[in-house]
Amino acid sequence: MLQSSKSPRSLRKNSVPGPGVPSAAEAAIHFGRRTVRLEAAPLQNMGYLRVFQRPAGKILCFPSWHASALVVAIVTLWCLAIPAVAATWSVRAVPAGLVNGGPVLFRVKTTARIESLTGKWLGHEFPFSFDRSSKTWFGLAGVSFETLPGQYVLELSGQRKAGDPFTFTQKFSVRAGSYPKIRAQLTVEGKFTEPTPDQLKQIDADQKVKEDYLSRVTPDREWDGNFVAPAHAEISDVYGSQRIFNGKAQRPHFGLDYRVPTGTPVAAMNKGTVLLARPLYFEGNLVVIDHGQGLLTLYLHLSEIKVKEGESVSRGQEIGLSGGTGRATGPHLHVAVRWQGTYLDPARLMQLQLP
Repeated sequence: MLQSSKSPRSLRKNSVPGPGVPSAAEAAIHFGRRTVRLEAAPLQNMGYLRVFQRPAGKILCFPSWHASALVVAIVTLWCLAIPAVAATWSVRAVPAGLVNGGPVLFRVKTTARIESLTGKWLGHEFPFSFDRSSKTWFGLAGVSFETLPGQYVLELSGQRKAGDPFTFTQKFSVRAGSYPKIRAQLTVEGKFTEPTPDQLKQIDADQKVKEDYLSRVTPDREWDGNFVAPAHAEISDVYGSQRIFNGKAQRPHFGLDYRVPTGTPVAAMNKGTVLLARPLYFEGNLVVIDHGQGLLTLYLHLSEIKVKEGESVSRGQEIGLSGGTGRATGPHLHVAVRWQGTYLDPARLMQLQLP
């Protein structure tokens, strides 16, 4: 590759087509708010192709033995225009096999230093944190139960201390999860399937509370390390099963049920802040812990609540006692995981090895 010392104007004046070579070609590279425009044309009697990069005014010359050299010239300069950080990105998902209803930990590694990194996945935006031990960025996200099998794009946006922001995209495959087809015939009090007008008012009021609180996304990550089981007991029902109450089909079961007697201690699955700690119509005595960045864990049907709203809790801390309050067929603990409005499989979350 030769660097020409001639000005763009003088080169343009001498540029004429050669045998089998197009007269000119042009390409534009978008990098943040900056656009790099490339122009290429053959130089008369010189056997080289002139490539002019705007707005930098950089001129590069390439041998033009045949017509494809023009394409080679543009592609080569395009590669030079790409930020080095994007060319060195390594992006992987944990687990490697993504399924509907499952959480996913995205890890990004690059040799260039960046100040911040955010992701966009299935319509949700989420921040990444930097893990100094592995020198990787990580972000926790999820796939909704309703997501169909297919390929979906993760879009990453990075910011360096000095320079324009840049983006990088990578596709990941999602397959259908294997969830048991359990048609549980359950019986509950009639007020939960055919509520009175007064009870409907209470249900509507509770719904507004849930819409307000459960949709909140705090910016800072509070969870740290793996999520642990809230109780050491046998699991009686799993995420994704079909529920039928008094002969009427309900939505899929979006939680994990533990077979525990009333009064069993219930522990926080990870660090966080108590978002809700109050009784609701269907949920009974409810505790919701905000682990940051839209990730919540919910503990339902408690007989007793032992924390207050706004209180900070640690992983394994006792937050209440199990029971059978609300719409429950008997004493048990129902645990749910919610990420930015999407219910995820708690069992899969506890299987993830997290930083």
